[in-house]
Amino acid sequence: MQEPAADRDESTRGVPPKDRVRLLELARVVRGPIARFLRVEAASGIVLLVAAAVALFWANVGPPGSHARFWEAPIELPFGSIVFGRSLEWLVNDGLMTVFFFVAGLEIRREARDGALSSWRRAALPLVAGLGGMMAPACVYLLMSGAGPTRVGWGVPMATDIAFAIGILALLGKRVPTSLRVLLLTLAVLDDLGAIIVIAFFYSRHLEPWGLVVAVLGLAGVALSQRLRGGTRLPYLVAAAVAWAGVQSAGVHPAIAGVGIGLVTGRDPTPGSDDLVERLHPWVAYGVMPSFALANAGVALSHGTLDAQSVQTAIAVATGLVVGKPLGILAASLLALRLRLVVLPDGLDARHLVVLGTVAGIGFTMAIFIAQLAFVGTPLLDAAKVGVLVASALSGILGLLLGGVLLRR
Repeated sequence: MQEPAADRDESTRGVPPKDRVRLLELARVVRGPIARFLRVEAASGIVLLVAAAVALFWANVGPPGSHARFWEAPIELPFGSIVFGRSLEWLVNDGLMTVFFFVAGLEIRREARDGALSSWRRAALPLVAGLGGMMAPACVYLLMSGAGPTRVGWGVPMATDIAFAIGILALLGKRVPTSLRVLLLTLAVLDDLGAIIVIAFFYSRHLEPWGLVVAVLGLAGVALSQRLRGGTRLPYLVAAAVAWAGVQSAGVHPAIAGVGIGLVTGRDPTPGSDDLVERLHPWVAYGVMPSFALANAGVALSHGTLDAQSVQTAIAVATGLVVGKPLGILAASLLALRLRLVVLPDGLDARHLVVLGTVAGIGFTMAIFIAQLAFVGTPLLDAAKVGVLVASALSGILGLLLGGVLLRR
């Protein structure tokens, strides 16, 4: 029987007919979740932009100090005779962001299992591009930040915000092939993983070994609770809470516990449920990330953010993202292509890599998160946030302009 014309794909050339059918069926299955993931990210980029604009307007045009007072308002959670008190900002940054990192861990696991990271051939290009896109911005920042307390922020320009970046590609419409969107998604997944490693090893203070032991025991409990499959989430949730508390007591930001929990979590802690990424991703995209933007993008542009050291920090962050990101991604990719270590997906060339590197300079959510760890309790925090916001705006505009000029419909 003749094979349908739509099924004759260049990617299956040389594959036996039986295996070719299986590959094409797998491709159809995989395209569905990826397409839905990209659509959610593109739409959430708009929501994130509105939230950031509202936060900036609130902090600079609203009643003086009202933004900070609102997010610093205490919240008390009673547990029997014990009252757990924290601020609203803590609830977002340490609580809700755990869910953000949890979904990131789930996505890394899924991509490593049967996605773009499941083989060296698939992962080679985004891995090389991601490494270049993390190292170059850090080097640019260090070159421009000078000596002193500003140097600690070298990790801030390393991260890419997938929601904003995918949103920019969506605005370019049919000029952007699907393979470029998938490449950006894979690059962002690896970028998040690199940022998590940087946070764990370089922005965690006074590590407490016993806390790490508790965290490992909690993660082991998460894995064990799924094997038991008793039809209830309670053992899973208790083990996850233990892992979260262990990470916090170890001196690592507790939200990072979400990554570990996501990596050891299967499809769902209870049988018969849908894929967790599919279920949680919209909540993170439309709820967690905009909440983070509202709480953290409200920088009051006062004289405190305009002194020489603050300006130097903001410029170093912005240059690292706007210049370092595309330079690192393009240079690393072209070098690896020349050495035949990687191959470009069909239909992509150097022009697409230029656009990819430019929009990767949008570093909103993760960059601000790292800035809070690098400059905690210092006036340079607001300056770093300004650098991230300016760089994200510039990278988005440049991405649209370059995409309109370089990419044909």
